[in-house]
Amino acid sequence: MLFSEILGQEHIKAHLTQSVDNGRIAHAQLFVGPEGCGTLPMAIAYAQYLLCNNTRNENTSGNESCNLKFKNLSHPDLHFAFPVATNGIIKSHPVSNNFIAEWRELIDEQPYGNLFDWYKKIGIEKKQGQIGVDEAQDIVKALSLKSYEGGYKVMIIWMAEKLNTQAANKLLKLIEEPPNKTIFILIAEDEEQIINTIRSRCQVLHFPPLSEEIIKQGLIKKYAIPEDVAGKIAHEANGNFNKACDLVYHDSEDTQFEDWFIYWIRSAFQAKGNKSAIHNLISWSEDIAKTGRETQKQFLQFCLTFFRQALLINYNTNELVYMEPKSEGFKLENFAPFVHGNNILEISEELQNAIYHIERNGNSKIILTDLSIKLTRLLHKKAS
Repeated sequence: MLFSEILGQEHIKAHLTQSVDNGRIAHAQLFVGPEGCGTLPMAIAYAQYLLCNNTRNENTSGNESCNLKFKNLSHPDLHFAFPVATNGIIKSHPVSNNFIAEWRELIDEQPYGNLFDWYKKIGIEKKQGQIGVDEAQDIVKALSLKSYEGGYKVMIIWMAEKLNTQAANKLLKLIEEPPNKTIFILIAEDEEQIINTIRSRCQVLHFPPLSEEIIKQGLIKKYAIPEDVAGKIAHEANGNFNKACDLVYHDSEDTQFEDWFIYWIRSAFQAKGNKSAIHNLISWSEDIAKTGRETQKQFLQFCLTFFRQALLINYNTNELVYMEPKSEGFKLENFAPFVHGNNILEISEELQNAIYHIERNGNSKIILTDLSIKLTRLLHKKAS
C-alpha cells in the first residue's frame, strides 16, 4: 500500500518515513485513532516502506518484488493478528491464519473498514471476537523464526483492545524485548482498554479524524460523485471515511439503527401511564436482544451520539451538528428540547452501563428492558 493512497495524515507520514530514514525505529508502536481515520492502511504502508527499502516519502523505487508481495499482502515477513471467533467453518481454537484470505479481501475492498465490517465478512456478527491465547502462541511462534528475506519482521495487531488478559500477558515479554529487527505495530480505537503494562511499552502515535475537505476529495476521486454531494456526505461522516463510503452506497448500518432509535424514543414518550406502550418497549427490547452483542453495542453507541447531537441543537451550537435523520416525520430539532442539562448525564451513564453489561455477557433482554424503562423516566424529566 502506498502512502499516496492514504487520505490526509501528512504529518504522520512524514514522521514515520523520517524515523525509518534516520534508523530510529521504535520496536513497539501503538497507532490510536477513531474509526475511519486510516490507522490500518498507514500501518501497512509503513511496514512496506520499512521492509522494501523504498525511497524517501513514498513506496517506490525500492525492491520491486517486495512491493508486489505487499500489493497482495503476501510478504512472508509481514504478519497480522486481529479479533476472530468460531464460525460455520472454524469450529474451535480460531486464530487469524484461519481467516487470512478474508482479511486480504477486506483490506482490498474496505481498507478503512471497521470491526463490524470484519465480523460480517467472516460471519461472526452475532458474536464478540477476541485476540486470544491461541493467537498469542501463534505470534510467539511466528516471530521466533528468522526473517525470510533477512531484514525486518513486522507484526500488525489490529484492534489491540480485543487482546484478552491471558493473551496480553503472554505477549508482554515479547513486546518488551522482541527478537532483533522485529517491529510490533498495535492499532486501537480506545487505548484505555489496552492493559497498562503493554501500553507503557509502546511508542504511542495519535491519529486525528479526517477533515471534511480530505474526505470530500477522497470520495470524488474514488466514486466520481458531484462535489456538492461529496461535501454533504463528508459533513455527515464526521471525520470517518468508512462511514462516508457506506453513505455513498446507502449501506450504513446507521439507517437501521435510526429506525430502531426512533421507534424506541416514540414508545418511551408514550409509555408514561400507557400500558400498551410499555408492551411495545418490552417487544422492542426482545427484538434487539435477538441481534448479536456487537450489533447491540454499536446501536447503543449510535444512541449516545444521537442524544449528544440533540443536546447541541438544544444549546444552539448547530455548527457542530452533523447528523441528518432520514426518517420521515422525525426532526432532530423537534426532539432536541427533550435532551438537556438536567437529563443528559443520566441518559449517557445508563447507555454506557448497558454497553458495559452487554459486553460482559449480561442478559440482553433484561438490560435493554431496564434501559427502556429508565429512558421513559428521563425523557419526561423537566429542564431545570
